Amino acid sequence: MGKASIISGHRRSYLLTIAGLVACVQIPVANAQLGASSSTTQHIAHEQRARISYDAYILGPGDGLEIELVDLPELSGRFTIGPDGSLYLPRLRALYVEGLTLGELQTFLTDQFRTYVIDPQVYVRPVAYRPIRVYVGGEVKRPGYYTLSGVKRNSGDFTRGSNSVVDSDSAGKSTSVSKQTSTTGGSSSTTLFPTVFDAIRKAQGITPYSNLAQVKVTRREAISRGGGRLRTELNFLSLITEGDGSQNIRLFDGDVVNVGKSPTVLREQLLQAGQTNLTPQFLQVYVSGRVEQAGAVTLPQGSSLVQAVDLAGGTKVLHGKVEFIRFTREGEIDRRIFGFKSDAPSGDYRNPVLMAGDVIRLRETALTKSFAVINELTTPAVGVYSVYSLFDGFSN
Repeated sequence: MGKASIISGHRRSYLLTIAGLVACVQIPVANAQLGASSSTTQHIAHEQRARISYDAYILGPGDGLEIELVDLPELSGRFTIGPDGSLYLPRLRALYVEGLTLGELQTFLTDQFRTYVIDPQVYVRPVAYRPIRVYVGGEVKRPGYYTLSGVKRNSGDFTRGSNSVVDSDSAGKSTSVSKQTSTTGGSSSTTLFPTVFDAIRKAQGITPYSNLAQVKVTRREAISRGGGRLRTELNFLSLITEGDGSQNIRLFDGDVVNVGKSPTVLREQLLQAGQTNLTPQFLQVYVSGRVEQAGAVTLPQGSSLVQAVDLAGGTKVLHGKVEFIRFTREGEIDRRIFGFKSDAPSGDYRNPVLMAGDVIRLRETALTKSFAVINELTTPAVGVYSVYSLFDGFSN
């Protein structure tokens, strides 16, 4: 029998086996259903999210697994799922396992090994997770597909299990991470899995209109649970303001993260996010025209146009209207012209909250334009007069 026939045969066997399984775990996800969002939202308990993080993982090419058959070391070992989604094991050869959860794989292998072993006891645990590819959309600075990888750390302070915890970044700010710890020979290795926080940060953070209280995650379901999509809504703002790590769920391959949009600028939220590493703490804009020090200006997140002008040394005595230019993510240009008002409130039309790359130009007035023309006309004459005066001085 050829390789293709073996894979095809095992795939049919797998489908028959899975068809006879009862759905492993009903995932208690807020606002979750297949194919469409629910009209109501329920809070997801921290313990439930930790369980989701483990049970919902779907295997794919690149995942490393340790498979143990009790009292049968010759059939046990570490194996990696190949690019075709197959797992190559002793005796069983090629098994198509892409799309299974860990629990489903254990049940599937137990059934397969019964051909060679009486009452096999099979244990499966992951030893290496593949990088995942997710889509980050909605109100983030750089929507698109991103590849995220877990990070391994060695420590003696953790115990077995998978959970979500609150960690601290280098700046001392709290950020939630999802991690799994395994212990071998007295030392432990901890894997920090990619989370919603990592995805938003990878997309270069939020915009002034991002609504972190409305973040949606869409995930594909395992085959045994009917396939389709599972959707949940998160109040991600509570992670920043209250340290609620349950809102920062672990992401899996193929997940879609969507950040909601507010009709108004949420400056306070932007300032809070700027205090974490969720979004860059500073931004750079360009100020030119009738200011004392034209050029690039660096400001904290949440700063306004008036603050940028102040950092550029303020306006000159004579200046015209403000020309404000912003290049949007959609490739369009937001261009405004208005009178400069130093006491305009932040977020006002004449004092917008800034984004990286904004351009501010203080225009010339009719009078300053006239001075410029006169200067251009008189400069050559002044130069000739200066040279004449020089030679006249020598002749005397």
